[in-house]
Amino acid sequence: MEKIIFLGLTIPILAFVLYLGATAIMKGFSAKNANKSNDNDDYNYQEKQNFIDENDNLSDELSKLNKLYNDGVLTKEEFEKAKKKILDK
Repeated sequence: MEKIIFLGLTIPILAFVLYLGATAIMKGFSAKNANKSNDNDDYNYQEKQNFIDENDNLSDELSKLNKLYNDGVLTKEEFEKAKKKILDK
């Protein structure tokens, strides 16, 4: 009789402890996945920002070069060489 009472009490307690452990593990996995997606978003944002900065820098260089050409400081050949050099970066 004592064994039945002991098992009747320990089995539900053991099941509850296993349930708590499983839910904690699942919350950990979901938090890890959420953090991983946030890291990817940060990386994509940084990559896009670098691309935008690079394009702004490129357009600034080209506009300065065009101004020099229009002001007569550069010849057509010099302008084309410099433009090719900038675009090939």
